[in-house]
Amino acid sequence: MPDEKKAKNEKNFGAAKSRGKVKFEVYGEEMVEKTVKLSGNSGRVYLPPDWVGRRVKIIRID
Repeated sequence: MPDEKKAKNEKNFGAAKSRGKVKFEVYGEEMVEKTVKLSGNSGRVYLPPDWVGRRVKIIRID
C-alpha cells in the first residue's frame, strides 16, 4: 500500500476510534454471535460451513 494511502487510512481509523460507540443498521439473512479466539498473532472466528463463499460483515460490539 502506498505510504500516503496508508497514512490516510490510519488517520481515518484514529478519528473513528476516538468517537466512542456508533450505531449500525444492517440487513441480512442470518446472524451469529461469537467470541474471537486467539490464533497466532491474530484472532479467529469460526462460521457455519454453508457461509463459505458468502459475503459477511463483522462488527465489534465491545
